[in-house]
Amino acid sequence: MAEGKKIIAINRKARHEYSIEENYEAGLVLVGSEVKALREGQVNFKDGYVRISNGEAFLVGVHISPYLYSHQFNHLAERERKLLLHKQEIQRLNGKVREKGLTLVPLQFYFIKGRVKLELGLARGKKSFDRREDLKTRDAEREMAQVMKARR
Repeated sequence: MAEGKKIIAINRKARHEYSIEENYEAGLVLVGSEVKALREGQVNFKDGYVRISNGEAFLVGVHISPYLYSHQFNHLAERERKLLLHKQEIQRLNGKVREKGLTLVPLQFYFIKGRVKLELGLARGKKSFDRREDLKTRDAEREMAQVMKARR
């Protein structure tokens, strides 16, 4: 874990449904009530993904619950949020998404030095038999670990 990195939420479903090929870190353009809601861990990845249009990247479908104490100045829970990436990174990601049939999925939110960051994954969808294989290998590793622990 990096120095000063505080994890807010992890998208566990993404690693189950996709095979992650590359990871990227991006900042987000947020309003104050969203940051306060994130500090309380009120985020749901549901069907979140990243859409690239007009040379800009946007986080779509991620639900950040309204902050309880901000009343009329509250944010919309599922609005599109602009991601802060370098122009070259956006162009490279856009090319890969269009060319190879990959998708960009949010993996986790975290704080670094008081700033909210998002870890993105360049992902390829898994087939159902791939998911079953992952479960089988995980179970086999768990059983081997239990046997080794029993032998000690």
